[in-house]
Amino acid sequence: MDKISFAGLALGLATIIGGQVLEGGHLSSLIQPTAFLIVMGGTMGAVMLQSPLPVFMTGLKMVKWVFFPPPVAPEQLIRNVANWSQVARKEGLLALEAQISSIPDVFTRKGLQLLVDGAEPDRLREVLEVEIGTYETDLKLASKIWESAGGYSPTIGIIGAVMGLIHVMENLSDPSKLGSGIAVAFVATIYGVGAANLVFLPVAKKLMANIARLVTQREMLVDGLVGIANGDNPRVIESRLQGYIS
Repeated sequence: MDKISFAGLALGLATIIGGQVLEGGHLSSLIQPTAFLIVMGGTMGAVMLQSPLPVFMTGLKMVKWVFFPPPVAPEQLIRNVANWSQVARKEGLLALEAQISSIPDVFTRKGLQLLVDGAEPDRLREVLEVEIGTYETDLKLASKIWESAGGYSPTIGIIGAVMGLIHVMENLSDPSKLGSGIAVAFVATIYGVGAANLVFLPVAKKLMANIARLVTQREMLVDGLVGIANGDNPRVIESRLQGYIS
């Protein structure tokens, strides 16, 4: 669990709500279902229009990474690579084949299988780096739907504000309807700007940070496997991998 994400979101909302109360305003004045519908519905519609369905769905699923990041264990990876290196040094690469079936990660299994099959070090790196590049591109493309939402929502908020003002102008002769129209106008702007800067853009940045960690772990694995293929000393391989996390 990423506690700082929970704390950051709570602090941002509490600061805005607290400032409203300290200024003598009422919390109810910030609750405008019409403004919320315009901003959130319009923003999601714009994001859906720009994104293929698989990318959009992946981006929605990835939002849980903000609070529950995908597991990354570089220390455990280093221990595994060091162990594989020792086994390969003592018993040969074919001795590693018995360990492949017990590895849950598909990418790790593929890399170890290539190593056991006797792939040349350069070829091994080339094959795995292509897969890493595709993996990184796909994840970044999905995470950017949140960055796009952060760009669209302030503008959609302005559209909501203009719509509210149009409603006000249409009812100048009826003072009882002016208040609600003005409220929708200003609150829509708050929703648009607030959602962009408190939710959408921070979510995009946090997802990019998690993606970087996942990619780095895969690059560590490739470096370790290439070291084993080259016949490097296990201690040298372990020391080189430690450089990724020191």
